[in-house]
Amino acid sequence: MTAYPPDRHDFSRSAPVRLWEDGFAPDPHRYYDALRAQGPIGWAELAPGVPAYVITDRRAALDVMHDTRTFSHDPRGWEETVPPDSPVLGMMRWRPNALFSDGAAHLRYRTTLIDVFDLVEPHDLRGRVHRAVRLLAGRIGPRGEADLVADFSRPLMALVLNDLFGLPDSQSDRLNEGLGKMMEGGAQAVEGETQFAQYVLELVAAKAERPGDDLPSRLLAHPAELTCEEVTWQVFLTLGAGYEPTANLLSNTLSRILGNPLYYSTLTNGARPVMDAVVEVLHHETPLANYGTYYAREPVAIHGVWLREAVPIVVSYGALGQFAERYVTGGRSPKDASHLSWGAGSHACPVKQHVLLLVTEAIERLTQWLPDLDPVLPRERLAWRPGPFHRSLSALPVRFSPRSPASPADPSGVRT
Repeated sequence: MTAYPPDRHDFSRSAPVRLWEDGFAPDPHRYYDALRAQGPIGWAELAPGVPAYVITDRRAALDVMHDTRTFSHDPRGWEETVPPDSPVLGMMRWRPNALFSDGAAHLRYRTTLIDVFDLVEPHDLRGRVHRAVRLLAGRIGPRGEADLVADFSRPLMALVLNDLFGLPDSQSDRLNEGLGKMMEGGAQAVEGETQFAQYVLELVAAKAERPGDDLPSRLLAHPAELTCEEVTWQVFLTLGAGYEPTANLLSNTLSRILGNPLYYSTLTNGARPVMDAVVEVLHHETPLANYGTYYAREPVAIHGVWLREAVPIVVSYGALGQFAERYVTGGRSPKDASHLSWGAGSHACPVKQHVLLLVTEAIERLTQWLPDLDPVLPRERLAWRPGPFHRSLSALPVRFSPRSPASPADPSGVRT
C-alpha cells in the first residue's frame, strides 16, 4: 500500500459537502463555495455514504482530463465499494461503452460513434427538429399556455432521438420516464435504470432483426464489428447523453432568454443570435453540472490533495463556470473560452455541433412561432429537479397568444 504523504491534504476524516441534499438544487453555488473553500479539489458526497473528490479549479480539471496515464474512466474498482442499491449506480456503473473505457477500447467505441453521427447531415437534423417543433406547437399553441419543460423541451428531444434511432413517436414517453428517474439519482433511480435498459434492449434487438436507416442499424453494420451487446451499450450511452443534457440545455436557455426582457426582444427580431444564450447557459448553468468522472489508477497527489484509488474524482463543470472568467487570457471571449461543459481531452463530447444545431434551431423555430412568450414566474422562483449530476428545471410555465399551426405552404409558420 502506498504511504500517505504527511505534507498532502487528505479528506478522509473531513465532513463532506453533501450534493444530494434538498438544498443543492435550488442553490448549488452555496455548495460550490463550500467546496472551493477547501481548495482546488474538495470533498463531497454524491449520495449518502458515497464520497467523491470534486474539482472546482480549471487548471486542476484540465490536468486530470488530459492525463490518461494517471486517471481512468473505468469505475469497476469503485463499484466494489458501493452498495448494489446505491441511487447513483445507474449513472456511474461500468458498461462497455465509450464513456467508461480507456485506451484501445475507448478509441474503438468512440470512433464508431463519430462515424455514425457524421452521417447525420445538418440539413437532415434540422428537418427533424422542425418536424418535432411543428408537432409540439400544434399541441400547445391553441391553449395559450404551456410548460416549456414538460410540453416542449423534453418531448422535443424524445421525438428527435426516437426519429434518429428508428422508433415511432409513440415511444417518447418511455424514454422520458426512465431517463428522468435515473438522472435524478433518488429513490426511483434503480427503477428508471431498469426501464431505460429495457427500452434500449428492445430497440437494438429490433434493429438487429430488421435494420433500417437509423443510428443503431449503422452501429450494427459498422466495420468495427461491434457485438450486439456492445451496440446496446453505445446506444444506452448516446440516448442517455443525448436526451437529458440536451433537453436541459434547451429549457435552461429558454429560461435565461425569457427571464431577460431585453434579451428576448432582441432575440425575436433577430438582433441577437440564440447561440449567445446557449453559450451563456453552458458557462453559468451547464446542464451536466457534475458528471466528468475519473478514478486514480493508484494513489496520487495533485494540486496539494492526496487522491485515493476507488474514489470518484468529479470535474464540477457547474463550479468551474461560476468563476471561469478569471482564467481567460489572450483577449479571447470569456463565453467561448472559459467553460468546460463539453469536456476536454480524449473524452471530450464528439457531437458538440449536433447538439448546438439542435438547440438553436428548436429555440429559433419556437420563438418565431410564438413571439410573445411570457414567463408566468420570475426566474428566481423557478424550481429545479434534485440530483447531484445535473442542472435541470422542474418546470418553465409560460403564457402566449393562442395560435394554431399554419399550413405547410405558409412560410411564416403561424396563423392567428
